[in-house]
Amino acid sequence: MSEFKPLESVRVITLALNVPGPLAAKRWLELGATVIKVEPPEGDPLEIYCSDWYQELNAGQQRCVLDIKSVDGKRGLADLLSTADILLTAQRPAALSRLGSSWAELHKQYPRLNHLAVVGYPAPKENEAGHDLTYQASLGLLNPPIMPKTLMADLAGAERAALEGLALLMGSKAGQEGQQKLVTLSEAAEYMAQPLKHGLTHDGGMLAGELPEYSLYETASGWVAVAALEPHFRARFKKELGLTKLSHQAVAEKLKQKPASEWVKWAKQHDIPLAEVK
Repeated sequence: MSEFKPLESVRVITLALNVPGPLAAKRWLELGATVIKVEPPEGDPLEIYCSDWYQELNAGQQRCVLDIKSVDGKRGLADLLSTADILLTAQRPAALSRLGSSWAELHKQYPRLNHLAVVGYPAPKENEAGHDLTYQASLGLLNPPIMPKTLMADLAGAERAALEGLALLMGSKAGQEGQQKLVTLSEAAEYMAQPLKHGLTHDGGMLAGELPEYSLYETASGWVAVAALEPHFRARFKKELGLTKLSHQAVAEKLKQKPASEWVKWAKQHDIPLAEVK
């Protein structure tokens, strides 16, 4: 029996470069959509920064090179949009307006076309410049001078864009005219910062290493992360370590007796959430 692909009849045109847009498009592609990616003659910057990831994100998408600032490029884009269900962009609204692709112009020319726009900030700041690093910085998610290990706002924004795109397509299926939806990366980052906002991951917070059963420990060789947070995990962790009371000092002394690899085997045997820090 073949796998059901709910978006098999959907046609996506994307102008989005870098990470959030291509990742959202990848989600739709996996659900069966046809995705045509329009790239400028100079290409996608991600291909220069990280070729492997570019190939991974864009695999399966049909690549079309157009200079949409030129007359011929505008004509080529118009041909693509005339048969599209959804347009995905990651340009600022002012830039799209300069290209003659504001929402008012798009909706007038293509009434059934949906537009999913990935931008940095909500109105009235939708034309301000930003990047993953600045969104995280403004929310207190950085610990200078250490740089973040992941592009949290970009990835969260991509997932939100994929979901909002599905909502637009559901509206079309119900007979609704084309709609526009803005997905803002700053709000996606704010959504991901909720544990910090509510004090769980602040210095001294419950999930910031305050609890001995939810912390990082050095072993005889390497480090481990212990996440025995729920009562049954906590009780089992304490019992299997042979401790009468859990404390950071007591746990640290126990875990120092063996290398991380041995503790990983031990944790699997006793069904305890523990992993080696790579």
